[in-house]
Amino acid sequence: MKLLIFYTEKFAYETNRKGLKTADEQNIKKEINDAVIGFIHAEAKDEENANYVETKLVKNLKWAARKNETERIVLHSFNHLSTSSATPEFTKELFDRAEQRLKKSDYKTSQTPFGYFLNLSMDAPGNPLARIFKEF
Repeated sequence: MKLLIFYTEKFAYETNRKGLKTADEQNIKKEINDAVIGFIHAEAKDEENANYVETKLVKNLKWAARKNETERIVLHSFNHLSTSSATPEFTKELFDRAEQRLKKSDYKTSQTPFGYFLNLSMDAPGNPLARIFKEF
């Protein structure tokens, strides 16, 4: 798994077009303030060790949220960090499980529309822990 984390003062997105034919029709425009955004790329090898990857993902996002003093976390599928990719089905299930675990820990967690290309806008301050890359 590759995980690129940004702390953002403002993160906004709008659905543009489908990237997956199987994605549900959505027309969403949303803005979230004071949040950690996880740009997540699940790799094919992650499917063999799903529990480990899920736990590492959740722990890293919680750590970044604590360090940036926020309770908001957004999961964003970003399939551009590796040449190897997990199946869309695995990735979506992973996101759903991670979201539930984060919510159980009292984080206000959401996902960007899965299977869509999005118009993105974000304001990320130049703090030392506002940009983090992890690989596991």
